[in-house]
Amino acid sequence: MVILNMEVLVPECEIIGNPVLPPESGVSISNSMRADQFNSAPGSTARSTLTTVTRSNENTPVIQRPMTGNPSNMIPRPSDNAQVFQPTVQPSYRPAPNYRNHGTIMKNDAPARIIPISALNPYQGRWAIKARVTAKGEIRRYHNTKGDGKVFSFDLLDSDGGEIRATCFNALVDRFYEAVEIGKVYVVSRGSLKPAKKDYNHLNSEWEIFLESQSTIELCPDENSSIPAMRFTFTSIDKIEDSENNAIVDVIGVVTSVNPSATIQRKNGMETQKRTITLKDMSGRSVEVTMWGDFCNREGLQLQEMVERGAFPVLAVKAGRVNDYSGKSVGTISSSQLLINSDLAEAHNLRQWFDCGGRDASSQSISRDFTPAASRNEIRKTVAQIKDDGLGMGDKPDWVTVKATVVFFKTDSFCYTACPNVIGDRQCSKKVTKSDSGNWLCDKCNQEFTECDYRYLLQLQIQDHTGTAWATAFQEPGEELLGCSARELYMFKENEDPRYTDVLLQGLYRQYLLRLKVKEETYGDERRVKNTVFKVERIDPSAESKFLLDHISRLTGSY
Repeated sequence: MVILNMEVLVPECEIIGNPVLPPESGVSISNSMRADQFNSAPGSTARSTLTTVTRSNENTPVIQRPMTGNPSNMIPRPSDNAQVFQPTVQPSYRPAPNYRNHGTIMKNDAPARIIPISALNPYQGRWAIKARVTAKGEIRRYHNTKGDGKVFSFDLLDSDGGEIRATCFNALVDRFYEAVEIGKVYVVSRGSLKPAKKDYNHLNSEWEIFLESQSTIELCPDENSSIPAMRFTFTSIDKIEDSENNAIVDVIGVVTSVNPSATIQRKNGMETQKRTITLKDMSGRSVEVTMWGDFCNREGLQLQEMVERGAFPVLAVKAGRVNDYSGKSVGTISSSQLLINSDLAEAHNLRQWFDCGGRDASSQSISRDFTPAASRNEIRKTVAQIKDDGLGMGDKPDWVTVKATVVFFKTDSFCYTACPNVIGDRQCSKKVTKSDSGNWLCDKCNQEFTECDYRYLLQLQIQDHTGTAWATAFQEPGEELLGCSARELYMFKENEDPRYTDVLLQGLYRQYLLRLKVKEETYGDERRVKNTVFKVERIDPSAESKFLLDHISRLTGSY
């Protein structure tokens, strides 16, 4: 047992009895030696329940067992020639110099033991981790009912591969923002652990650190090799084509084209920079990567200059978000990292492949529908087959493509009031309600806004030659079906503008390829299958004809 702290209850006490030192023993004796090493004076009862703490060296105190009961009943009396020894009273324990002058020690102020990130949990009173900063976000400002505030986060990686995000608010932003640098190793101690919000946090820890006033961050300047600089789990571009929307992936490829940076306006009225580049790899696929914000003028400008002079760099993207609107693409988020011509083994392999013939190898883009949808490997179903084949009844949803016509829109409620707040590079979009102050209140963000956004929640009926079915379309598919934003259509309806009816009629009786997510859900006590439209494509007659001819050839070839 190693005692880190103690509280002195009795600074000095009388020596109990008359302890003696046996001739064969050379140990020092304190006023609470083991009971078999001394005897009480004649006539004394020598009862004691005190426990004395002594130190065997400067930093390691040793606790000795207390005496209990009557020693005269269990200790033999010493011989007459036994040496009488006057014991030395050990001094009271004093805290180490680093922890003096704190008054009475009421809690453990000694340094916490360093543990792996994977071992962190909210039930630990004191902890410390040693990790490298792999990403650092910008300072973001916010406003809620408590007033204005600011926040920033940084990601940590330790030697065991554990990753976790640390977040600082307000005064801690001023204290730690300049001190934390990407690539350096720190010992981080103290702070509260809360469940990580996986919608915004892609790291492998289920917790997130929220630093507090007593938190410490200490630089480890001599740490270079024990902790990796960054941890990648690369997904080849052909596998990204099958990834879920909003999935976080690491991707690496050769940059074949870079578009100029452009300024766009977000839905909250703020302006930001956007730049798109194209990556290709050895899978025979290419993908569009969208850079946002500072990435455009930092890494984006460097990539543009390299491509313009004929050098096609290898780019590794750490933590990009998959977007499946109009094809699959990858976009940067606040915690993304971009490495140009890194020393990774995968980068060297791509460089060799590209220089030895990969430059001229054909590649098929998975972004922005450069490939006709009908020629892609999709599961094509009819409306009747959704029910007949029992789609959506399993643990996971079924994804199918249906060629169908929209025959009806529900117009009583086609949109909802949405939160306009942007967190990182994503809009909150949760439903907001009117508060007593007349502002719009978001329960998730715990903020009020003078204006709200409007987003589609469109109920529609689709039909093909086999039957009809109901489906739900949200923002992007709704805009594709109706050709205008939810806000515009809402204003047309509120102002009794005739364009409201025109927009709805123009969206009817058109044939589309609809990418559907089919999943059984529970509404009250009733379970029913819900069809959600995730993608809307106009029919390309040429591509559809090729698809049908190919389907016919497969059918005839099977007989």
